Amino acid sequence: MSKQVGSKSAGCCSPLVSEPLGKDESREFSQIFKALGDPVRLRLFSLIASHEGGEACVCDLTDAFDLSGPTISHHLKSLKLAGLVDAERRGTWVYYRVRPDRLELIGNLVAVTSPA
Repeated sequence: MSKQVGSKSAGCCSPLVSEPLGKDESREFSQIFKALGDPVRLRLFSLIASHEGGEACVCDLTDAFDLSGPTISHHLKSLKLAGLVDAERRGTWVYYRVRPDRLELIGNLVAVTSPA
């Protein structure tokens, strides 16, 4: 694949409409979409991304769900393993923030601009 996935050099079109994804890109995106394919993880990702300041404490996230703390932690770990969020422990709490580069990568993959 001559263009890097998510690079600005991809021009007006996303890699999906300009040329097929390579094996490595397909693997990378399948891990991302697998992580986001669960409704709880997708909602967690959205809550983190839209939280004031661009980061959210795990204590801010657990009240949004009728799930146990360990279950929320499992889903957050899945998002982290997929490279979608970073985490930082501060005292007894862990703060999560969406990785902007990964968000841009997803956006560039699915963005389609109409021809001029």
